[in-house]
Amino acid sequence: MVRTGCPSHNCGGRCLLRVFVRDGRIVRIETDDRPGDTLADPQLRACVRGRAYRRRQYHPDRLMHPLKRVGGRGEGRFERVSWDEALDRVAAEFKRIKAAYGNEAFYVPYGTGSYNQINGRQTAQRLMNLFGGSLGFYNSYSWAAISAATPTVYGTCVTGNQRQDWLNSRYILMWSWNPAEMRDGTNSEYFLRQARERGARVVCVDPRLTLSAAALADEWVPIRPGTDAAMMTAMAFVMVREDLHDAEFVRTHCVGFDASQMPAGAEGAESYTDYLFGARDGVPKTPEWAEGICGVPRGTIARLAREYATTRPGVLYQGYGMQRRAYGEQVVRAGCVLAALTGNVGLPGGWAGGIALQAPDGGPLWLVFPTGENPVKAAIPSFLWTEAVLRGRTMGPAEGLRGADRLTSDIKCIWAVACNALINQHGNINRTARILADETKVEFLVVQDNFLTPTARFADLVLPACTQFETWGLEDGWKYGDEVLLMPQIVEPPGETKSDYRIAAGIAARLGLEPAYTEGRTERDWVAWALDYYRRTRFPGLPTLDELERSNAGVYSAPVTEPAVAFADFRRDPAGHPLPTPSGRIEIFSKALHDLGRPAEIPAVPKYIQEWESPFGPEAVAYPLAALGPHSLSRVHSTMEGVDWLEEAFPQRLFLNPADAEPRRIRNGDTVKVWNDRGACLVRCRVTPRIMPGVVALPQGAWWTPGADGIDRRGSVNVLTSERWTPLAFGNAQHTIMVQVEKARAD
Repeated sequence: MVRTGCPSHNCGGRCLLRVFVRDGRIVRIETDDRPGDTLADPQLRACVRGRAYRRRQYHPDRLMHPLKRVGGRGEGRFERVSWDEALDRVAAEFKRIKAAYGNEAFYVPYGTGSYNQINGRQTAQRLMNLFGGSLGFYNSYSWAAISAATPTVYGTCVTGNQRQDWLNSRYILMWSWNPAEMRDGTNSEYFLRQARERGARVVCVDPRLTLSAAALADEWVPIRPGTDAAMMTAMAFVMVREDLHDAEFVRTHCVGFDASQMPAGAEGAESYTDYLFGARDGVPKTPEWAEGICGVPRGTIARLAREYATTRPGVLYQGYGMQRRAYGEQVVRAGCVLAALTGNVGLPGGWAGGIALQAPDGGPLWLVFPTGENPVKAAIPSFLWTEAVLRGRTMGPAEGLRGADRLTSDIKCIWAVACNALINQHGNINRTARILADETKVEFLVVQDNFLTPTARFADLVLPACTQFETWGLEDGWKYGDEVLLMPQIVEPPGETKSDYRIAAGIAARLGLEPAYTEGRTERDWVAWALDYYRRTRFPGLPTLDELERSNAGVYSAPVTEPAVAFADFRRDPAGHPLPTPSGRIEIFSKALHDLGRPAEIPAVPKYIQEWESPFGPEAVAYPLAALGPHSLSRVHSTMEGVDWLEEAFPQRLFLNPADAEPRRIRNGDTVKVWNDRGACLVRCRVTPRIMPGVVALPQGAWWTPGADGIDRRGSVNVLTSERWTPLAFGNAQHTIMVQVEKARAD
């Protein structure tokens, strides 16, 4: 039995597994067995995905040999080649493209199929930096809007208390947050349950009655997708009109609340109270106004406002789904402002909102494997990579380009490591497939993965990679947590598979860069190096690699007995401990956003803005149902697809309310067609009252499997999503979707 970190695919947690091996083969997987179940240092219990990993490890479709394409891009026709032939070609193509276009033509895309320091895209990025660099990217598909919006209020993303502090809360609003399925730090649901058992009232606001709402909440409040900012605004209206807000805290710690607080240079601009009471647009943002938008009864909105304002301390935790929308920045800022109005910032048991990285230092380090400095300074938003393929040379700051006024080349070479985002996870699959199928655009595409994913089907070369059980690695807590998990090699790589690090080292050798790339280190040596780094920077008591191996503990954890509270010093002394905002205070009104001069899309105070696809727009005539692509326990994004145990327990289904099924003559279990102007898919349905009428949900991550007619047969939601981006963060807005559904005709 070997204790190890769960293979990390960006599920939102970092858990401990006990892996049982017999005759060199994994025969059983269990989870954390450390004694006790303490709040300071709880067990890191794996979910069903981690416990079912053996079925992925020995899946019959594992890639075992290098493959080269012999058909057209996307046809999925390949033949086996040797490693020498494959790596020679990679090196030759890299040299050719560098000579023809320069290093800005290379791109190592965002991908989270492997996160264990010594595996994943960072191994490729290290080599590219030694080779002269590649086009960089910033933000992510998960957190783009929330990462950009939180600092506009607080000047930082470190806005969260350590989770043990939730037990001091008396009221918890889970807003679009589903930690029981997608995780959000291992044990978040455990801490919520403990807080509730200690008397906290928990309310879940979500279009779906999720597993988190069912298991952890006292009340479920269904809300129309994309309208959360309207409900938050109406709650603020009630708080201010009824004098329930913490007026003294707002006066001493905030700017922009009313005309008396406006920053220099914006004295005559619209304040937050101007917006709430309709001073400029003539529309007071009452619960009655919000009810017609968000579908939540006006009485419920007013009651929740009163409860949150008066039941202190309180937590408003913002999930990520609601910011992956057309104007995702607005709902983030609106939630942060509600926390400020209630005076819950800097308090034990309170919560400032936003992305809420863990105080005092932001929490886990995520990545310590040294990639070095990228000689290419230009960077694009991660979600706009297709734009850089189509028109990179004309992209500028207006499209989010940083580090340069213009690019010198479109993207011509993509090295996708542990990444299925090119096809399956990007918006508007059919558009992306057309782009990648055109060999005059991306001239060379190499994919490294465990399986022939939808992205790999478009590759010129497919390189078979190890799983994390077959090489060395290390991981720390995901977003929250104070632990480091060792991931030793447990079994030998099957077939001709190699680790991501070994593949990159093989390419480096052909480019004359192997000594600089490896520095003479094996994967195990790099783990020892990373442990030393952790010891110097975060965990002084962290054991050495030899000590961790001898103990077979699998994890080093630092108990949290006095949880840190974000902004505690600022609350106590705002003048002596100002925030890193321009004003030093909480910016309800952002002068920086005001100066952008785009009030319709990027207002200086948080506002509800009707989305570009909406039940209130003309598109709703043809496509009347708002669609969501939520996380599912059967997959981590697109990873774990095809694992039989998980698919049996959580089969891919379109969820729709009986009120929407009945007029369409759809019954539970029917195969339905879901479509809009971008694409269509066929999938079985689940008719259930656990989703709001007018809303359907198709869990994201199912592998795109088009038939001869181009209609997807697996229920891949991204045939329906858009490639449009949010206005401030240039981020993923893939949850803004309107569709139609009908019962599928029999073939």
